[in-house]
Amino acid sequence: MSTFKAPKGTYDLIPPDSAKYLAVREAIAAPLRNSGYGYIETPGFENIELFARGVGESTDIVTKEMYAFETKGGDRLALRPEGTASVLRAALEANLHKAGNLPVKLWYSGSYYRYERPQKGRYRHFSQVGAEAIGAEDPALDAELIILADQAYRSLGLSDFRILLNSLGDKECRPVYRTALQDFLRGLDLDEDTLRRADINPLRVLDDKRESVQKQLGDAPLLRDYLCDACKAYHEEVRELITAAGVAFEDDPKLVRGLDYYTRTTFEFVHDGLGSQSAVGGGGRYDGLSEMIGGPALPSVGWALGVDRTVLALEAEGVELELPATTSVFAVPLGEEARRVLFTKVTELRKNGIATDFSYGGKGLKGAMKNANRSGARYTIVAGERDLAEGVVQLKDMESGEQTAVGVNEIVAELEARLG
Repeated sequence: MSTFKAPKGTYDLIPPDSAKYLAVREAIAAPLRNSGYGYIETPGFENIELFARGVGESTDIVTKEMYAFETKGGDRLALRPEGTASVLRAALEANLHKAGNLPVKLWYSGSYYRYERPQKGRYRHFSQVGAEAIGAEDPALDAELIILADQAYRSLGLSDFRILLNSLGDKECRPVYRTALQDFLRGLDLDEDTLRRADINPLRVLDDKRESVQKQLGDAPLLRDYLCDACKAYHEEVRELITAAGVAFEDDPKLVRGLDYYTRTTFEFVHDGLGSQSAVGGGGRYDGLSEMIGGPALPSVGWALGVDRTVLALEAEGVELELPATTSVFAVPLGEEARRVLFTKVTELRKNGIATDFSYGGKGLKGAMKNANRSGARYTIVAGERDLAEGVVQLKDMESGEQTAVGVNEIVAELEARLG
C-alpha cells in the first residue's frame, strides 16, 4: 500500500467512474462547440492580483479560500479559484477583442482550487466546464448561455434542476440600492467581519449561508425595486428570450453571486437532490471586469458548470449514462507465433477505430479469458498454433457464447461488419 494519499478535500478520478466525468464534460461542451465557442486553456496559477481585483478583495474566495504562494523569484501567485478572470486575462493578452469579431466566444474545461471545509459536493480541488462571451452587451447572449446550459443538462438526462434568475443592476442604479442595503444591514445584529463586508460590498452579505444571518434578512430591500429603466428593459428581454425558447426558470430577487464582478443578469442552476450544496452551476454578466484588470470596456457574460456536482446530480436522479464500451474486442494468443500475428491484427483493428485490447504477460487460456470477461469486450479472438496452421482464428461472441472460425485475413472486415 502506498505511503501517500490524495490531499484532504481532493479526489482521484479512476476507471470506471472517470468515464462518467469525461461524458459529462463532453455533454456540456457539445452545445458550446455547436454555437461558435472556441476552446481556451489557461495556466493553473495566475498573478494573485488578477483575482484580488477581478473576483474581489472582500470575497471569501480571496480572503479565505485562495491558495496563494510566493515563488523563489518573488512573484506572488495563486492557484486559480475560478475561470472567468483567467480567460478574460488571456483574451486581452492575445488581443482577441481586436480581431473585429465581437463577441469573442470561448469555452474551457479544467481544475480549480479553493481552501474550503471538505464535504460531499464541495472539494478543495474541483472540475468545471465554463463559457464566456466577451465584448458585447446583448440580452440575446445572456439568454443563449442559459439556454445552452439547459440543453447540456437535459442531454445528460437531468430533469430535476431549476434555473434561478435575477438582475443585479448596473453602475447607474446599483449604488442607490447599495446605500439602502447598507443602511438596513447596519441595523442588524451582525459580527464585526460581516459589518466590514457590508461596508465593502453589501451584496455579499445577502449571500451569507449562516442561518443566524439569513434569519435577519427577511425584510432586506430587494434590488429589483431599485433597477433603472434600462436594466429593467434589459432583464425583461432576457426573460422573454428564455421563455420563447421553452426554458423554464424562476425569478429569485434575492439571488446574488459570490463574486464582485457580476452586473445585470445573474443566474444559478440548482438541484434539490444534492442537499446543502445544491448549486450545480451559475454565472451572469460582468460588464466591468475588463476595466478592473486593466483592459478596455468589454461587456461580457459567462457561466461555469461543476462537473463533480453534475455527476452527483445524475446519481441523485438515478440517471445511468450510456457510455461507449472501453473495449469491444479482446485478443488472446496461445503461443509465440499467435502472439505476433494477433498483435498485428490488434494494431490493424485499432487503426480502423475498433477499441481492442490484448492479453499481455503470456497468460494461459483460462487466465486470459478471465481478463477478456473483465474487459467487457463483446468479442474475443483466440488463436493457437493449430488455428494458424489452418489460416484461421476463433471468434467468440461473449454474450451468446457462440464461437466461429474466421480467416486470419478476414477477421478485421468481419468485426467491422459485426460491430457496425
